[in-house]
Amino acid sequence: MFDLTGRTALVTGAGQGMGLGIAKALADAGANVFVNDLFEDRANAGAKSIGASALQGDITDAAIRKGFLEATGGIDILVNNAGVPVEMPTSLRQAHELDEIDYQRQLDLNFHAIRGLCMLVLPGMKAKKHGRIMITTSESHRLGFAMGLSHYAAAKSAALGYMRQLAAEVGHDGITVNALSLGSMNNFEGHERAAHTTMVGRAGTPEDVGAAALYLCSDEASWMTGQTIPLNGGACTA
Repeated sequence: MFDLTGRTALVTGAGQGMGLGIAKALADAGANVFVNDLFEDRANAGAKSIGASALQGDITDAAIRKGFLEATGGIDILVNNAGVPVEMPTSLRQAHELDEIDYQRQLDLNFHAIRGLCMLVLPGMKAKKHGRIMITTSESHRLGFAMGLSHYAAAKSAALGYMRQLAAEVGHDGITVNALSLGSMNNFEGHERAAHTTMVGRAGTPEDVGAAALYLCSDEASWMTGQTIPLNGGACTA
């Protein structure tokens, strides 16, 4: 099961952390994986660590996105994992303190870049009558936190609305579109609280995310589409 031999995958924001965990799981399953990261050193190091190829670049740039399609020769699996702008720590402010630029930066990365990449890969997927598209999101889209995340959560919510509509449009073409909604992960400061707030008593790991992503990107998940799947260790159930 979960054999991805012959598939080409692009994972954005995958030079480290959860993105690299996804890229490794796909590579271990036989996929030809391209690791994207905004920073060249992270893209190269991440790709080298899992035997994949590096694609450095800012996915909010339409010209760079187009170059990805040319560099890969066609994409069977698209994992939209990039989602935290470099200015994120300084932009965590209460809603009344955020301006249009703050919101636009989040929308550019967490919605428009995803939409742009989907539009690039869909023609090839439609021609093959097969494709897998996945979005990594966070539980902030459905839970309120007093952390200054309104711009981030709004952009993630936009992407999830788009995901559901896209899934309905391309399902008959053999293309699935899903999202993983992550809870407390071990790459964030303060993740120790997950020992008390999750049912399993720990934060999530890149391996946890990679395993779930592998299923969604596999042939075995052909009947799973249009879904936002919580991956949070039981911190929140629904």
